[in-house]
Amino acid sequence: MGKYFGTDGIRGEANVGVMTPSMVLRVGQAFGLALREKTERPRVIIGKDTRVSGYMLEGILSAGLCSVGADVLFVGPLPTPGVAYLTRGMRASAGIMISASHNPFHDNGIKFFDKNGFKLPDVDEDLIERMIDDPQLENRVVNAQKIGRAKRIDDAIGQYAVFLKERFPKSLKLDGMRIVVDCAHGAGYRVGPKVLRELGAEVFEINNEPNGFNINLEAGALHPDRLREEVLRYRADVGLALDGDADRLVAVDEKGNILDGDQIISMCALEMFATHQLPNNSVVVTVMSNKGLDVALTKAGIQVFRTPVGDRYVVEEMRKRNIVLGGEQSGHLLFLDSSTTGDAIIASLKILEMMCRRNRPLSVLAEVMQKFPQITRNVKVARKVPVERLPHFSARLADIEKELGHAGRILFRYSGTESLARITIEGPDQVLIRTFAQELEQLLLQDIHREAQA
Repeated sequence: MGKYFGTDGIRGEANVGVMTPSMVLRVGQAFGLALREKTERPRVIIGKDTRVSGYMLEGILSAGLCSVGADVLFVGPLPTPGVAYLTRGMRASAGIMISASHNPFHDNGIKFFDKNGFKLPDVDEDLIERMIDDPQLENRVVNAQKIGRAKRIDDAIGQYAVFLKERFPKSLKLDGMRIVVDCAHGAGYRVGPKVLRELGAEVFEINNEPNGFNINLEAGALHPDRLREEVLRYRADVGLALDGDADRLVAVDEKGNILDGDQIISMCALEMFATHQLPNNSVVVTVMSNKGLDVALTKAGIQVFRTPVGDRYVVEEMRKRNIVLGGEQSGHLLFLDSSTTGDAIIASLKILEMMCRRNRPLSVLAEVMQKFPQITRNVKVARKVPVERLPHFSARLADIEKELGHAGRILFRYSGTESLARITIEGPDQVLIRTFAQELEQLLLQDIHREAQA
Protein backbone atom coordinates (compact mmCIF):
# COMPACT_ATOMS: atom_id res chain seq x y z
CA MET A 1 0.00 0.00 0.00
CA GLY A 2 1.15 3.51 -0.77
CA LYS A 3 0.72 6.88 0.88
CA TYR A 4 -2.79 7.42 -0.48
CA PHE A 5 -3.72 4.13 -2.17
CA GLY A 6 -4.93 1.16 -0.16
CA THR A 7 -5.88 -2.30 -1.35
CA ASP A 8 -8.75 -0.88 -3.42
CA GLY A 9 -8.00 2.65 -4.59
CA ILE A 10 -8.10 5.72 -2.35
CA ARG A 11 -10.51 5.64 0.57
CA GLY A 12 -11.31 7.64 3.69
CA GLU A 13 -13.92 9.68 5.52
CA ALA A 14 -15.61 12.22 3.25
CA ASN A 15 -14.34 15.78 3.74
CA VAL A 16 -11.44 14.53 5.86
CA GLY A 17 -7.79 13.91 4.93
CA VAL A 18 -7.31 12.68 1.39
CA MET A 19 -11.06 12.94 0.71
CA THR A 20 -11.25 16.74 1.15
CA PRO A 21 -12.19 18.81 -1.92
CA SER A 22 -8.68 20.27 -2.25
CA MET A 23 -7.04 16.84 -2.18
CA VAL A 24 -9.58 15.23 -4.51
CA LEU A 25 -8.99 18.05 -6.99
CA ARG A 26 -5.29 17.16 -6.96
CA VAL A 27 -6.16 13.48 -7.41
CA GLY A 28 -8.18 14.33 -10.51
CA GLN A 29 -5.40 16.51 -11.91
CA ALA A 30 -2.74 13.89 -11.19
CA PHE A 31 -4.75 11.12 -12.83
CA GLY A 32 -5.48 13.28 -15.85
CA LEU A 33 -1.81 14.15 -16.29
CA ALA A 34 -0.83 10.50 -15.96
CA LEU A 35 -3.31 9.66 -18.72
CA ARG A 36 -2.02 12.45 -20.91
CA GLU A 37 1.40 10.82 -20.92
CA LYS A 38 -0.27 8.12 -23.05
CA THR A 39 -3.11 10.01 -24.78
CA GLU A 40 -3.30 13.63 -25.86
CA ARG A 41 -7.02 14.01 -25.09
CA PRO A 42 -8.12 11.35 -22.55
CA ARG A 43 -11.78 10.45 -21.96
CA VAL A 44 -12.64 9.33 -18.44
CA ILE A 45 -15.90 7.71 -17.31
CA ILE A 46 -16.98 8.61 -13.76
CA GLY A 47 -19.58 6.55 -11.90
CA LYS A 48 -20.62 6.52 -8.26
CA ASP A 49 -22.67 4.70 -5.66
CA THR A 50 -25.49 6.33 -3.68
CA ARG A 51 -23.56 8.14 -0.92
CA VAL A 52 -24.45 11.79 -0.42
CA SER A 53 -20.78 12.76 -0.77
CA GLY A 54 -20.69 11.30 -4.28
CA TYR A 55 -22.33 14.44 -5.68
CA MET A 56 -19.52 16.57 -4.30
CA LEU A 57 -16.70 14.26 -5.31
CA GLU A 58 -17.77 13.64 -8.91
CA GLY A 59 -17.82 17.37 -9.59
CA ILE A 60 -14.43 17.93 -8.01
CA LEU A 61 -12.82 15.00 -9.85
CA SER A 62 -14.30 16.29 -13.08
CA ALA A 63 -12.89 19.77 -12.42
CA GLY A 64 -9.43 18.32 -11.81
CA LEU A 65 -9.53 16.19 -14.95
CA CYS A 66 -10.90 18.95 -17.18
CA SER A 67 -8.33 21.45 -15.87
CA VAL A 68 -5.51 19.33 -17.30
CA GLY A 69 -7.19 18.64 -20.63
CA ALA A 70 -9.21 15.44 -20.10
CA ASP A 71 -12.87 14.97 -21.04
CA VAL A 72 -15.35 13.42 -18.59
CA LEU A 73 -18.43 11.23 -19.08
CA PHE A 74 -20.75 10.96 -16.05
CA VAL A 75 -22.80 7.74 -15.78
CA GLY A 76 -24.40 8.40 -12.36
CA PRO A 77 -25.14 5.67 -9.79
CA LEU A 78 -23.90 2.41 -11.29
CA PRO A 79 -22.19 -0.72 -9.90
CA THR A 80 -18.40 -0.74 -9.93
CA PRO A 81 -18.32 -3.53 -12.54
CA GLY A 82 -20.70 -1.46 -14.66
CA VAL A 83 -18.17 1.37 -14.74
CA ALA A 84 -15.45 -1.12 -15.70
CA TYR A 85 -17.65 -2.50 -18.49
CA LEU A 86 -18.55 0.93 -19.91
CA THR A 87 -14.91 2.04 -19.76
CA ARG A 88 -13.87 -0.68 -22.18
CA GLY A 89 -17.18 -0.74 -24.08
CA MET A 90 -17.12 2.99 -24.84
CA ARG A 91 -13.40 2.94 -25.63
CA ALA A 92 -12.65 5.41 -22.83
CA SER A 93 -9.08 6.06 -21.71
CA ALA A 94 -9.92 5.18 -18.10
CA GLY A 95 -12.72 4.82 -15.59
CA ILE A 96 -13.30 6.10 -12.06
CA MET A 97 -15.76 4.69 -9.52
CA ILE A 98 -16.60 6.87 -6.52
CA SER A 99 -17.40 4.41 -3.76
CA ALA A 100 -16.27 3.08 -0.42
CA SER A 101 -17.81 -0.29 -1.26
CA HIS A 102 -19.16 -1.93 1.92
CA ASN A 103 -18.18 0.93 4.26
CA PRO A 104 -20.76 3.20 5.97
CA PHE A 105 -22.08 6.31 4.19
CA HIS A 106 -19.64 8.72 5.85
CA ASP A 107 -16.71 7.10 4.05
CA ASN A 108 -16.05 7.36 0.35
CA GLY A 109 -13.37 6.31 -2.08
CA ILE A 110 -11.98 6.54 -5.59
CA LYS A 111 -11.35 3.40 -7.63
CA PHE A 112 -9.44 3.65 -10.91
CA PHE A 113 -9.69 1.48 -14.02
CA ASP A 114 -7.44 1.41 -17.08
CA LYS A 115 -8.84 1.46 -20.62
CA ASN A 116 -9.41 -2.31 -20.50
CA GLY A 117 -11.47 -2.14 -17.31
CA PHE A 118 -8.80 -3.51 -14.98
CA LYS A 119 -7.70 -1.84 -11.76
CA LEU A 120 -4.42 0.03 -11.92
CA PRO A 121 -1.12 -1.75 -11.21
CA ASP A 122 1.16 -0.53 -8.42
CA VAL A 123 3.45 1.30 -10.84
CA ASP A 124 0.60 3.54 -12.04
CA GLU A 125 -0.59 4.19 -8.49
CA ASP A 126 2.94 5.19 -7.52
CA LEU A 127 3.08 7.66 -10.40
CA ILE A 128 -0.24 9.23 -9.40
CA GLU A 129 0.90 9.55 -5.78
CA ARG A 130 4.08 11.33 -6.83
CA MET A 131 2.06 13.73 -8.97
CA ILE A 132 -0.40 14.45 -6.14
CA ASP A 133 2.53 15.54 -3.96
CA ASP A 134 4.22 17.54 -6.73
CA PRO A 135 4.31 21.22 -5.57
CA GLN A 136 4.13 22.27 -9.23
CA LEU A 137 0.93 20.32 -9.93
CA GLU A 138 -1.35 23.37 -10.02
CA ASN A 139 0.97 24.99 -12.57
CA ARG A 140 0.46 22.15 -15.06
CA VAL A 141 -3.11 23.05 -16.00
CA VAL A 142 -3.90 23.66 -19.69
CA ASN A 143 -4.86 26.96 -21.29
CA ALA A 144 -8.48 27.91 -21.91
CA GLN A 145 -8.57 26.40 -25.40
CA LYS A 146 -7.60 22.93 -24.15
CA ILE A 147 -9.85 22.66 -21.07
CA GLY A 148 -11.80 19.39 -21.06
CA ARG A 149 -15.56 19.01 -21.33
CA ALA A 150 -17.97 17.02 -19.20
CA LYS A 151 -21.32 15.49 -20.14
CA ARG A 152 -23.75 12.88 -18.86
CA ILE A 153 -24.49 9.49 -20.43
CA ASP A 154 -28.23 8.93 -20.01
CA ASP A 155 -28.51 5.25 -20.95
CA ALA A 156 -25.66 3.81 -18.85
CA ILE A 157 -27.94 1.51 -16.83
CA GLY A 158 -29.63 0.26 -20.00
CA GLN A 159 -26.30 -0.52 -21.67
CA TYR A 160 -25.04 -2.39 -18.64
CA ALA A 161 -28.34 -4.28 -18.24
CA VAL A 162 -28.16 -5.53 -21.84
CA PHE A 163 -24.59 -6.70 -21.27
CA LEU A 164 -25.64 -8.60 -18.13
CA LYS A 165 -28.62 -10.31 -19.77
CA GLU A 166 -26.37 -11.47 -22.59
CA ARG A 167 -24.28 -13.33 -20.00
CA PHE A 168 -27.26 -15.61 -19.22
CA PRO A 169 -27.81 -18.49 -21.68
CA LYS A 170 -30.65 -17.80 -24.11
CA SER A 171 -31.75 -21.42 -23.79
CA LEU A 172 -32.65 -20.87 -20.11
CA LYS A 173 -35.37 -18.81 -18.44
CA LEU A 174 -36.05 -17.68 -14.89
CA ASP A 175 -39.82 -17.98 -15.32
CA GLY A 176 -41.45 -19.12 -12.11
CA MET A 177 -38.36 -18.51 -9.96
CA ARG A 178 -38.87 -16.39 -6.83
CA ILE A 179 -35.87 -14.26 -5.91
CA VAL A 180 -35.33 -11.81 -3.04
CA VAL A 181 -32.71 -9.15 -3.78
CA ASP A 182 -31.11 -7.06 -1.04
CA CYS A 183 -29.83 -3.96 -2.84
CA ALA A 184 -28.04 -2.50 0.23
CA HIS A 185 -29.52 0.91 -0.72
CA GLY A 186 -26.54 1.01 -3.07
CA ALA A 187 -25.41 1.29 -6.65
CA GLY A 188 -27.18 -1.87 -7.84
CA TYR A 189 -30.63 -0.89 -6.60
CA ARG A 190 -32.00 -0.31 -10.11
CA VAL A 191 -30.05 -2.56 -12.45
CA GLY A 192 -30.03 -5.71 -10.27
CA PRO A 193 -33.81 -6.20 -9.96
CA LYS A 194 -34.31 -4.93 -13.54
CA VAL A 195 -32.11 -7.63 -15.06
CA LEU A 196 -33.67 -10.46 -13.06
CA ARG A 197 -37.21 -9.36 -13.87
CA GLU A 198 -36.46 -9.03 -17.56
CA LEU A 199 -35.11 -12.60 -17.52
CA GLY A 200 -38.48 -13.78 -16.19
CA ALA A 201 -38.03 -14.03 -12.41
CA GLU A 202 -40.48 -12.89 -9.77
CA VAL A 203 -38.38 -10.42 -7.79
CA PHE A 204 -38.90 -9.10 -4.27
CA GLU A 205 -36.69 -6.13 -3.43
CA ILE A 206 -35.51 -5.04 0.00
CA ASN A 207 -33.24 -2.17 1.04
CA ASN A 208 -33.76 -0.46 -2.31
CA GLU A 209 -34.58 3.13 -1.27
CA PRO A 210 -31.24 4.96 -1.11
CA ASN A 211 -31.28 8.41 0.48
CA GLY A 212 -27.54 9.14 0.54
CA PHE A 213 -27.14 8.07 4.16
CA ASN A 214 -28.47 4.49 4.40
CA ILE A 215 -26.08 2.66 2.07
CA ASN A 216 -24.99 -0.64 3.70
CA LEU A 217 -26.89 0.30 6.87
CA GLU A 218 -27.80 -3.08 8.38
CA ALA A 219 -28.25 -4.18 4.79
CA GLY A 220 -26.56 -5.99 1.95
CA ALA A 221 -23.77 -8.53 1.77
CA LEU A 222 -22.36 -7.68 5.21
CA HIS A 223 -25.74 -7.97 6.93
CA PRO A 224 -27.72 -10.81 5.31
CA ASP A 225 -29.96 -11.62 8.30
CA ARG A 226 -32.98 -9.68 7.03
CA LEU A 227 -32.53 -11.26 3.59
CA ARG A 228 -32.65 -14.66 5.24
CA GLU A 229 -35.93 -13.74 6.94
CA GLU A 230 -37.45 -12.49 3.70
CA VAL A 231 -36.43 -15.60 1.76
CA LEU A 232 -38.24 -17.76 4.29
CA ARG A 233 -41.24 -15.41 4.43
CA TYR A 234 -41.72 -15.35 0.65
CA ARG A 235 -40.76 -19.03 0.29
CA ALA A 236 -38.28 -17.86 -2.30
CA ASP A 237 -35.91 -20.05 -4.25
CA VAL A 238 -32.89 -17.87 -3.49
CA GLY A 239 -31.84 -14.62 -1.85
CA LEU A 240 -29.12 -12.40 -3.30
CA ALA A 241 -27.37 -9.73 -1.22
CA LEU A 242 -25.31 -7.06 -2.99
CA ASP A 243 -22.98 -4.63 -1.24
CA GLY A 244 -22.92 -0.86 -1.70
CA ASP A 245 -21.21 -0.86 -5.09
CA ALA A 246 -22.53 -4.29 -6.17
CA ASP A 247 -19.16 -5.96 -6.64
CA ARG A 248 -19.81 -8.44 -3.79
CA LEU A 249 -22.42 -11.15 -3.46
CA VAL A 250 -23.64 -13.23 -0.53
CA ALA A 251 -26.46 -15.70 -1.22
CA VAL A 252 -29.17 -17.33 0.87
CA ASP A 253 -30.62 -20.71 -0.10
CA GLU A 254 -34.28 -21.68 0.10
CA LYS A 255 -33.78 -23.05 3.63
CA GLY A 256 -32.30 -19.81 4.92
CA ASN A 257 -28.65 -20.89 4.93
CA ILE A 258 -26.21 -18.04 4.22
CA LEU A 259 -23.60 -18.83 1.56
CA ASP A 260 -20.37 -16.83 1.39
CA GLY A 261 -17.91 -16.34 -1.46
CA ASP A 262 -16.02 -19.57 -0.74
CA GLN A 263 -19.14 -21.68 -1.08
CA ILE A 264 -20.21 -19.92 -4.28
CA ILE A 265 -16.73 -20.30 -5.80
CA SER A 266 -16.73 -24.01 -4.92
CA MET A 267 -20.09 -24.56 -6.62
CA CYS A 268 -19.08 -22.61 -9.71
CA ALA A 269 -15.65 -24.24 -9.96
CA LEU A 270 -17.06 -27.76 -9.85
CA GLU A 271 -19.78 -26.89 -12.37
CA MET A 272 -17.31 -25.26 -14.76
CA PHE A 273 -14.91 -28.20 -14.33
CA ALA A 274 -17.66 -30.68 -15.15
CA THR A 275 -18.63 -28.76 -18.28
CA HIS A 276 -15.02 -28.19 -19.45
CA GLN A 277 -15.22 -24.41 -18.93
CA LEU A 278 -12.43 -24.09 -16.34
CA PRO A 279 -9.11 -23.33 -18.10
CA ASN A 280 -6.11 -25.00 -16.48
CA ASN A 281 -8.51 -26.63 -13.99
CA SER A 282 -7.56 -23.94 -11.48
CA VAL A 283 -9.04 -21.17 -9.35
CA VAL A 284 -7.54 -18.27 -7.42
CA VAL A 285 -8.64 -17.26 -3.90
CA THR A 286 -7.05 -15.29 -1.06
CA VAL A 287 -5.41 -16.34 2.18
CA MET A 288 -8.78 -15.75 3.89
CA SER A 289 -10.59 -18.58 2.10
CA ASN A 290 -11.71 -21.50 4.23
CA LYS A 291 -9.73 -24.76 4.07
CA GLY A 292 -12.96 -26.51 3.21
CA LEU A 293 -12.71 -24.95 -0.26
CA ASP A 294 -9.29 -26.53 -0.81
CA VAL A 295 -10.58 -29.92 0.30
CA ALA A 296 -13.62 -29.80 -2.00
CA LEU A 297 -11.74 -28.62 -5.08
CA THR A 298 -8.49 -30.58 -4.80
CA LYS A 299 -10.53 -33.76 -4.32
CA ALA A 300 -12.03 -33.10 -7.76
CA GLY A 301 -8.65 -32.38 -9.34
CA ILE A 302 -8.89 -28.57 -9.29
CA GLN A 303 -5.78 -26.64 -8.26
CA VAL A 304 -6.16 -23.73 -5.81
CA PHE A 305 -3.84 -20.72 -5.83
CA ARG A 306 -3.88 -18.17 -2.99
CA THR A 307 -3.01 -14.46 -2.95
CA PRO A 308 -2.99 -11.63 -0.39
CA VAL A 309 -6.37 -10.11 0.45
CA GLY A 310 -7.74 -7.82 -2.25
CA ASP A 311 -9.55 -8.62 -5.48
CA ARG A 312 -6.89 -6.77 -7.50
CA TYR A 313 -4.31 -9.36 -6.38
CA VAL A 314 -6.68 -12.16 -7.30
CA VAL A 315 -7.15 -10.66 -10.78
CA GLU A 316 -3.39 -10.25 -11.26
CA GLU A 317 -2.81 -13.92 -10.44
CA MET A 318 -5.68 -15.03 -12.64
CA ARG A 319 -4.37 -13.09 -15.62
CA LYS A 320 -0.84 -14.38 -15.07
CA ARG A 321 -1.99 -18.03 -14.99
CA ASN A 322 -4.83 -17.78 -17.56
CA ILE A 323 -7.49 -18.62 -14.97
CA VAL A 324 -11.08 -17.41 -15.38
CA LEU A 325 -12.56 -18.08 -11.92
CA GLY A 326 -11.47 -16.58 -8.64
CA GLY A 327 -12.59 -14.48 -5.72
CA GLU A 328 -12.73 -13.80 -2.03
CA GLN A 329 -14.62 -15.23 0.90
CA SER A 330 -16.21 -11.79 1.34
CA GLY A 331 -18.11 -12.24 -1.92
CA HIS A 332 -15.88 -10.63 -4.55
CA LEU A 333 -16.41 -13.16 -7.32
CA LEU A 334 -14.46 -12.90 -10.55
CA PHE A 335 -15.42 -14.45 -13.86
CA LEU A 336 -12.78 -13.08 -16.22
CA ASP A 337 -14.53 -14.57 -19.23
CA SER A 338 -17.37 -12.11 -18.51
CA SER A 339 -16.00 -9.20 -16.47
CA THR A 340 -12.71 -7.59 -15.48
CA THR A 341 -13.64 -7.08 -11.84
CA GLY A 342 -15.92 -8.55 -9.16
CA ASP A 343 -19.56 -8.43 -10.26
CA ALA A 344 -22.37 -9.43 -7.89
CA ILE A 345 -25.00 -9.57 -10.64
CA ILE A 346 -22.93 -11.80 -12.93
CA ALA A 347 -22.21 -14.06 -9.95
CA SER A 348 -25.95 -14.16 -9.25
CA LEU A 349 -26.65 -15.19 -12.84
CA LYS A 350 -24.06 -17.96 -12.57
CA ILE A 351 -25.83 -19.36 -9.51
CA LEU A 352 -29.22 -19.14 -11.20
CA GLU A 353 -27.84 -20.83 -14.32
CA MET A 354 -26.62 -23.76 -12.21
CA MET A 355 -29.98 -24.07 -10.48
CA CYS A 356 -31.78 -24.10 -13.85
CA ARG A 357 -29.42 -26.53 -15.59
CA ARG A 358 -29.25 -28.99 -12.71
CA ASN A 359 -32.87 -28.52 -11.66
CA ARG A 360 -31.67 -28.60 -8.08
CA PRO A 361 -32.34 -26.24 -5.15
CA LEU A 362 -29.44 -24.11 -4.03
CA SER A 363 -29.16 -25.95 -0.70
CA VAL A 364 -28.31 -29.17 -2.58
CA LEU A 365 -25.79 -27.47 -4.87
CA ALA A 366 -24.05 -25.94 -1.85
CA GLU A 367 -23.40 -29.35 -0.29
CA VAL A 368 -20.23 -29.70 -2.39
CA MET A 369 -18.24 -27.79 0.24
CA GLN A 370 -18.10 -28.39 3.99
CA LYS A 371 -16.68 -25.40 5.85
CA PHE A 372 -14.04 -25.83 8.54
CA PRO A 373 -14.88 -24.04 11.83
CA GLN A 374 -13.61 -20.48 11.39
CA ILE A 375 -13.85 -17.24 13.30
CA THR A 376 -12.73 -13.71 12.42
CA ARG A 377 -12.40 -10.91 14.97
CA ASN A 378 -12.40 -7.37 13.57
CA VAL A 379 -10.58 -5.29 16.16
CA LYS A 380 -10.73 -1.49 16.08
CA VAL A 381 -7.21 -0.12 16.46
CA ALA A 382 -5.92 3.42 16.86
CA ARG A 383 -2.61 2.52 15.17
CA LYS A 384 -1.48 -0.24 12.83
CA VAL A 385 1.65 -1.29 14.70
CA PRO A 386 3.88 -3.88 12.93
CA VAL A 387 3.46 -7.28 14.52
CA GLU A 388 7.16 -7.54 15.37
CA ARG A 389 6.65 -4.61 17.78
CA LEU A 390 3.84 -6.44 19.60
CA PRO A 391 5.83 -8.88 21.80
CA HIS A 392 3.09 -10.52 23.88
CA PHE A 393 0.68 -10.78 20.98
CA SER A 394 3.24 -12.17 18.51
CA ALA A 395 4.54 -14.72 21.03
CA ARG A 396 1.06 -16.06 21.75
CA LEU A 397 0.28 -16.05 18.03
CA ALA A 398 3.24 -18.36 17.44
CA ASP A 399 2.20 -20.64 20.31
CA ILE A 400 -1.34 -21.02 18.95
CA GLU A 401 -0.05 -21.78 15.46
CA LYS A 402 2.04 -24.61 16.90
CA GLU A 403 -0.89 -25.88 18.94
CA LEU A 404 -3.19 -25.98 15.90
CA GLY A 405 -0.60 -27.60 13.65
CA HIS A 406 -2.04 -29.15 10.50
CA ALA A 407 -5.53 -29.21 12.02
CA GLY A 408 -6.00 -25.46 11.52
CA ARG A 409 -4.40 -22.15 10.72
CA ILE A 410 -4.26 -18.56 11.90
CA LEU A 411 -4.07 -15.32 9.94
CA PHE A 412 -3.44 -11.80 11.25
CA ARG A 413 -3.55 -8.69 9.10
CA TYR A 414 -4.54 -5.04 9.18
CA SER A 415 -7.37 -3.86 6.95
CA GLY A 416 -6.24 -1.91 3.92
CA THR A 417 -9.31 0.35 3.99
CA GLU A 418 -10.36 0.70 7.64
CA SER A 419 -8.77 1.17 11.09
CA LEU A 420 -9.16 -2.50 11.86
CA ALA A 421 -7.00 -5.49 12.65
CA ARG A 422 -8.40 -8.84 11.55
CA ILE A 423 -7.68 -12.07 13.43
CA THR A 424 -8.87 -15.20 11.60
CA ILE A 425 -8.53 -18.68 13.09
CA GLU A 426 -9.58 -22.06 11.68
CA GLY A 427 -9.47 -25.22 13.72
CA PRO A 428 -11.18 -28.45 14.68
CA ASP A 429 -13.41 -26.95 17.37
CA GLN A 430 -15.47 -23.72 17.34
CA VAL A 431 -15.25 -23.18 21.10
CA LEU A 432 -11.46 -23.57 21.09
CA ILE A 433 -10.83 -21.13 18.24
CA ARG A 434 -13.24 -18.58 19.77
CA THR A 435 -11.23 -18.72 23.00
CA PHE A 436 -7.99 -18.25 21.08
CA ALA A 437 -9.43 -15.29 19.15
CA GLN A 438 -10.63 -13.53 22.32
CA GLU A 439 -7.24 -14.02 23.97
CA LEU A 440 -5.37 -12.65 20.95
CA GLU A 441 -7.68 -9.64 20.71
CA GLN A 442 -6.94 -8.68 24.32
CA LEU A 443 -3.17 -9.11 23.88
CA LEU A 444 -3.24 -7.09 20.65
CA LEU A 445 -4.98 -4.12 22.27
CA GLN A 446 -2.70 -4.28 25.30
CA ASP A 447 0.47 -4.32 23.18
CA ILE A 448 -0.75 -1.46 20.97
CA HIS A 449 -1.52 0.56 24.10
CA ARG A 450 1.96 -0.12 25.53
CA GLU A 451 3.54 0.87 22.21
CA ALA A 452 1.67 4.18 22.27
CA GLN A 453 2.83 4.89 25.82
CA ALA A 454 6.48 4.07 25.11
